[in-house]
Amino acid sequence: MSMPQRPTTILIAALGGEGGGVMADWLVDAASRSGFPVQSTSIPGVAQRTGATTYYLEIYPVPRETLGGREPVMSLTPTPGNVDVMVASELLEAARAMQSGYVSPERTTFVASTHRVYATLEKMQMGDGRFDGARALEGARQLAKRPVLFDMRELALANGTVINAVLFGAMAGSGALPLSREACEAAIRAGGRGADASLRGFAAGFGIAASAAAGGATAPGERRAPVRPGARSPLDAQQVIEHGVERLKEYQGDAYADLFLQRVNSVGTSDAALLAETARQLAVWMSYDDIIRVADLKTRATRFERVRREVGAQGDEPVVVVDYLKPGVEEVASLLPPFAGRRLVAWAQRRGKLDAYNVGMHLKTSGVAGYLVMRGLALLRRWRPHSHRYAEEQQLIERWLGDVREAATRSVPLALEIARCARLLKGYGDTHRRGRASFVGILDALVENPPMADAAAQAAAIRAACEAALADPEGQALSRQLGKKVIWLNPGATAAGATRSRA
Repeated sequence: MSMPQRPTTILIAALGGEGGGVMADWLVDAASRSGFPVQSTSIPGVAQRTGATTYYLEIYPVPRETLGGREPVMSLTPTPGNVDVMVASELLEAARAMQSGYVSPERTTFVASTHRVYATLEKMQMGDGRFDGARALEGARQLAKRPVLFDMRELALANGTVINAVLFGAMAGSGALPLSREACEAAIRAGGRGADASLRGFAAGFGIAASAAAGGATAPGERRAPVRPGARSPLDAQQVIEHGVERLKEYQGDAYADLFLQRVNSVGTSDAALLAETARQLAVWMSYDDIIRVADLKTRATRFERVRREVGAQGDEPVVVVDYLKPGVEEVASLLPPFAGRRLVAWAQRRGKLDAYNVGMHLKTSGVAGYLVMRGLALLRRWRPHSHRYAEEQQLIERWLGDVREAATRSVPLALEIARCARLLKGYGDTHRRGRASFVGILDALVENPPMADAAAQAAAIRAACEAALADPEGQALSRQLGKKVIWLNPGATAAGATRSRA
């Protein structure tokens, strides 16, 4: 009989907790049940979402009994251009596979989920550091011989299983494996616990991939993949304002939402883009993160339901949730009355102790004591308008809004850049301190005391300064841009001590 010249090669890239090793075992079991020689190797990934664990398998699609005692020679590692089935459990892993040359138009069936699990490098960026998902999808369609792309995590959740079962089903349904559906399902059943849920996920993935392979239709969810950051579907200003109102009602109540509307109306512009951007930045800023907000989010019933769902807990299974907190001087000062908060932060700054008194705390929020502590902090919401942090935030908001209003009378593009400066304000602790210092530095140097009179040149300078601040958390790039060193002052002192001189 005519023998294949080479084995079927399969490369799997999966994140921790997604069952990549179990899927590799299923493939080995299914191949063995079919009587095929098979070999599997794996390379462990690393923690904190900086890379995936890869599994490489080779299956020689000829029953061993017909080989007359001969054994095929198989490789332990994949080589670019020689992978028949490339599997990626997440879109960035799909992009990494393409970048490494493991997806080729002559050979590769590319099975990938279009959902995102953001990598550490993406989360580290001060701005929007998300990878461009649209480029990955377009590359997959161009580079793969047969792309099988849809949101497999969503399908797994709908079937109460882990994504590996759906990936396995999509591989089998694509027709790229030399394995029968029966052999694959038998391998899953042999796994024991959770087999029923895995079989449901397998069947769902198999059906979508088989249907797409037969009819050439786009798999469900492919068109809903992430798009390039900043390329959002356009929302009109009214929609943004309505979202902002709902957000702030939930954050602080009706009166706070009314204050938001008053501030938006005070901008006094008919330009939809400027109004939408100002409203968006204002709503996010007014709902700033503090201890009260964190405690509220951590004690919501929806949060505990989500945790149970994510860990796959059954109704009668207990789930223990332990939250780690590390409050410091600024967090304590933020809750005090304004005069006391300012004095406490100034005292810590003079002694260089602003970050010296952070205390690590482990609170079991799934237990009575830990929950009551958190809930008590969340109930301080009514006190928030009387706190130091609230006073400082509102003061700086009014300063920024005044700059936007004034610029809008000169140039809408200039006002738009000033509005966008608010994206520098984020996070808490040292991150918040740096972002705030950069924000105030830009207001001082380029917004309120610009070195140029031309509005277009001023807008370009502000945009470049914001990009420099977002690209370099150490502040050196922004210091070069402004021509002076940006000092990371205490946020309260920075906002309270700012003067507004006009050139």
